[in-house]
Amino acid sequence: MGSCSSKLPHHVDSPPSTSPPPWEPAPERSHTFGLQNEATDDEYYEAERFCRENPVAEPRLLPSNIIDAIQEQGCRLWTLERPRSTRFRGSVQDVGEKSGPAVVEVRTDAKCTSVCLFSNLPLMAGQYEPARGKSGVYYEISVHRMDNGGIIAIGTACRPYPDWRFPGWQRLSAGVHLDDFRKFFEDPTGGRDCIGMPERISPGDTIGCGYDFSTSSVFFTYNGVRLPDAFTGVYLPRHAQDVYAAIGVEGPTEFEVNFGGDVFRWKEGNEWAWRVDGLAGRLADPSGLDAELPSYGETQAGSSRRR
Repeated sequence: MGSCSSKLPHHVDSPPSTSPPPWEPAPERSHTFGLQNEATDDEYYEAERFCRENPVAEPRLLPSNIIDAIQEQGCRLWTLERPRSTRFRGSVQDVGEKSGPAVVEVRTDAKCTSVCLFSNLPLMAGQYEPARGKSGVYYEISVHRMDNGGIIAIGTACRPYPDWRFPGWQRLSAGVHLDDFRKFFEDPTGGRDCIGMPERISPGDTIGCGYDFSTSSVFFTYNGVRLPDAFTGVYLPRHAQDVYAAIGVEGPTEFEVNFGGDVFRWKEGNEWAWRVDGLAGRLADPSGLDAELPSYGETQAGSSRRR
């Protein structure tokens, strides 16, 4: 008897893969210590306790009035929440026209200790599939001042998040810190070098943060140039959480945050495919193609030193 395989054609195209991109650790060496600044051990342990006692919030449906406002105002509906923490010393002000802020202006002074600011709306809403044709989401900050001990960090986070910790240090959070240009994902140690960043920040520099749906990757841009993906296979499954913009500040700083109300320096970000106002296309199907992947931090080399 002939085998069944003898009746098959010599070449059979494999069906397209429905699996998400595999999780991959960042290739750069992980550092034990920060290059410029270190948070205290007490703040680290307090943040760990906070995360144990406050589970990540379930993704939420957006109220109908917010959906209507997004359709009317687009990206201008996104802004930063005014921090309630007494650690924050400074101002957060929307700057723009009556139709909504073009940018958000942030100023902090020397008495400001490390604190994290969050967007009022998620960049990625777990209850929704992105609108058809979306490539990802993206936002930028333009730095006017960061000196005399001032620090800015840009990234993403799920809430609740310990607001005294910079993005990237705790669970489900990514960030690049502009004092030493180290990148972090769930990494309370010294981070990894962010390839393509300069040796120091200068007034007028623009740093962007995005998430690419095709690779499930967090990436950063510098002065309009997209850098290699920072972390791949993260925030999966996407329907499991809402992901917010997260910006850490400490000391004297001045910068503007642009969620798309003004022109992005990264030109591709100006295309509709990358704008945040397409986050609510249709309700997500939890049985969709996203698959559960291990936490990024579970596979990183351990270290006794915490930031």
